[in-house]
Amino acid sequence: MPGSRDDLTRLRIALTAFFALDGFVFAGWVVRIPAIKEQTGASASALGLALLGVSAGAVVTMTLTGRLVRRYRSHPVTVACAVLLCLSIALPPLTHSALALGAVLLVFGSAYGGINVAFNSAAVDLVAVLRRPIMPSFHAAFSLGGMVGAGLGGLVAGSLSPTRHLFGLTLIGLLVTLVAGRALLRCEPAVPPDRPAAGDEGSPRRLDRRTRRLVLTFGLIALCTAYGEGAMADWGALHLEQDLDASPGLAAAGYSCFALAMTVGRLTGTTLLERLGRTTTVVAGGTTAVAGMLLGSLAPSVWAALFGFAVTGLGLANIFPVAVERAGALGGPSGVATASTLGYGGMLLGPPAIGFMADWFSLPAALTSVAVLAAVAVLVAVATRRAAAAG
Repeated sequence: MPGSRDDLTRLRIALTAFFALDGFVFAGWVVRIPAIKEQTGASASALGLALLGVSAGAVVTMTLTGRLVRRYRSHPVTVACAVLLCLSIALPPLTHSALALGAVLLVFGSAYGGINVAFNSAAVDLVAVLRRPIMPSFHAAFSLGGMVGAGLGGLVAGSLSPTRHLFGLTLIGLLVTLVAGRALLRCEPAVPPDRPAAGDEGSPRRLDRRTRRLVLTFGLIALCTAYGEGAMADWGALHLEQDLDASPGLAAAGYSCFALAMTVGRLTGTTLLERLGRTTTVVAGGTTAVAGMLLGSLAPSVWAALFGFAVTGLGLANIFPVAVERAGALGGPSGVATASTLGYGGMLLGPPAIGFMADWFSLPAALTSVAVLAAVAVLVAVATRRAAAAG
């Protein structure tokens, strides 16, 4: 493991930069979805199927990345996936059909899934070494990057084409990867004292049945809450623009409000976890998200919907980081991969599901499913309180 507190600090800063980059690039894509939907002429359901390309690429890559992290360590895998992520973000505006869009999103999803498993694995190990619940701070960086990316997208939506905007994100992303990647590759991975170093020979430790069930439980909680984050990213702007007649710039502000509230919630997450504990934090957050999303999806005015989106972000803020951190603490990179696959699967499979429900019912009605799954996460957390505490 790193030999000094300064080494750990440098490692934390480098990882934080990659979390922020991931959120920045992802948000830059999602705020241009309405424009790319119009460009391709896709219906809501066709767009949902195209977005499934992100889901498929991410889920397949997440399963593979857990193995790559064990073999090659998390830092090189993080940098490699970051390069692919930055290059692939320029591809969606070059498409002119839903089928072509789905194909390039498969590449984008592969990079997105891979980098999330890699840097979450590194962050989980750093949390264990520092013995402090700092996981929300990394995800705060993701949310802050998302807020900046969405805000920038809103500012340039009326003046730059999606092609120029997303190509600009490629250049910015590669520059950040060059600087942060050099720093990360110079840092030795943090290795908890009770875990063999990544890359050691031999098979990974096998988890007992109880531990596997707990990892899957945390993955289920992550799925239920990440579903809401994906819904807000891919459908929030469209809901404001299509159902509430918001301008493109104001519609893009919907995700900014959500990301800002989530950032604030995650910046205070370490304090909340130290004072309230994991289960109480999850239950309180999930309950808040239920109320916020019902308001955000059913409100008759843009400003009420924006307030609901902000409340939803505040509620969901710390649930996903807690779930991934606990799964990683129990199962190492495999635990992170399992929880991330379920969690990001919820984030990425949710938008296509909402697309179908929007065609069957309406987009506001479809978005209420976010509140339903947040309530399920609360129930699961309460039902497994004792087992999770013992684990």
